Amino acid sequence: MNSNDYVKFITQTFVQYMEQPKSERKKQRVERKQEKAPLLFRWFGIVPYLLFYGLKRTKRSNHESN
Repeated sequence: MNSNDYVKFITQTFVQYMEQPKSERKKQRVERKQEKAPLLFRWFGIVPYLLFYGLKRTKRSNHESN
């Protein structure tokens, strides 16, 4: 891909974005934000969830035994 193709691609992408109504752009932005994985999961994978689940389970079992 030479520089002319790249500039053409960027220009087309920008024009498509600008031709959309503002409400549609906002809607797409919100949808993308909702689809993202939570920050802890993106940074550390499944490890934080396993730790939280284990702590929650331990607390629940200790609370039920009392």
